[in-house]
Amino acid sequence: MEPLAPHEKIFVDSEIAEDENHGEIGCDECHGGDPNEPDWKKAHKGVVKDPSYPDASESCGICHESIAENYKTSLHVSLSPIKKMIDIRANQDKSVHKKVDAAREGHCLSCHSSCGQCHISRPESVEGGLLDGHLFQKRPPMQQVCTACHGSRIGKEYLGENKGFKPDIHKEKYFKCNKCHTADEMHGDGNDYANRYQMENGPKCLDCHEAIYDVQAENAKNHWVHKDQVSCNVCHSQPYKNCYGCHFGKDKQGFKFFKTQEADMQFKIGLNPLMSKPEKFVTVRHIPVDQNSFKLYAKNGLSNFDRLPTWKLTTPHNIRRQTPQNKTCNGCHGNKDLFLLKKDVKKEYLEANKNVIVPIDFIPEERRSD
Repeated sequence: MEPLAPHEKIFVDSEIAEDENHGEIGCDECHGGDPNEPDWKKAHKGVVKDPSYPDASESCGICHESIAENYKTSLHVSLSPIKKMIDIRANQDKSVHKKVDAAREGHCLSCHSSCGQCHISRPESVEGGLLDGHLFQKRPPMQQVCTACHGSRIGKEYLGENKGFKPDIHKEKYFKCNKCHTADEMHGDGNDYANRYQMENGPKCLDCHEAIYDVQAENAKNHWVHKDQVSCNVCHSQPYKNCYGCHFGKDKQGFKFFKTQEADMQFKIGLNPLMSKPEKFVTVRHIPVDQNSFKLYAKNGLSNFDRLPTWKLTTPHNIRRQTPQNKTCNGCHGNKDLFLLKKDVKKEYLEANKNVIVPIDFIPEERRSD
């Protein structure tokens, strides 16, 4: 996403004074500073750029108390799954773990969100800037906020920007992110989840497609046959981006950076790594981590690397009603190329992915009726 021009980032629209909810709140009541000081430098002393992070209780929470009380457990703010996954892989020696923590804090937790970075400004990950002259946006604009952070994978999948692949069918129906991802999900419910799939108020295909198992519904038989056996994405997703080998470090000037190996477009079906979902076969995506991700900060920092897979459950945002794998039975059955096999996994990742790799004899046989 192209950054805003400097004046676009900071221009405050005078219409904010007409906002019946926020217009009567003085700038200093949220941002601090001294409005009575004639010297602008002194007036801006103590000004806070984003008063909603890391604690929104004294800003947004004054009015939006019920939202702010769950603020810190919102996955967009806490980034709790990232912390937990690295903790599981990390060396448990306290001195080594401390170095991993420092690297994680500097590299992995910088893309957090906040009330302000959804409803007032663009995220800091795309250099910020006001969305619309500080006018509050009840529903964050999808392509300035949601895909600003979730752009390289989710955004391109959903919008059909991956060469050779169609946009998500829901995009063609003009669905915005909030059609499925509600405010209740985004704001959190006070629980600290290990991953987004555990969230009780997260989106589920059956929320809208509840009639697919009705006996009168089209393809009802196929849906019943595959119920709890395969995830919806196994039949309805297209190939998606897989990333590899992210490494962190600092340059000679002390600026932090990360670099990844080349990504690729693949579609892989693996065994479900999460017990919280019933399906046996799910789509899996490779994530950009390896044993040496934290090497520049701590030798053997991820000594427990093999405790988690590098191919993880994924729900790609590139749904189509008809796909090559569901066009016919044998588009999937007996099609070994679709499944994550031992030969598809690098030697150094085999142990980590042993519970996700599909044994040859698990692959559904070809259907003669085809």
